[in-house]
Amino acid sequence: MYLYVDKAEQLARVPDALKEMFGAPVHVFDMLLTPEKELSRVEAAKVLEDIREKGYFLQMPPPKDDYLLNLHQDRPETGVR
Repeated sequence: MYLYVDKAEQLARVPDALKEMFGAPVHVFDMLLTPEKELSRVEAAKVLEDIREKGYFLQMPPPKDDYLLNLHQDRPETGVR
């Protein structure tokens, strides 16, 4: 999961409850974000709006497809097939 924040504010406006659930953050990269920037899973304008209004944008990983949820249900405890 990714937590987008304003570089100047960092985690100052992120609620404590979210910080606790999120765990220790690891800085991945800085990005100049404009409404026109193409992101793979979300509209950049939505990210900017949430950062402006809430102080952060939380991007969760996409849900797994149903066929992946039970992929290893018959796997022996050793993990070897």
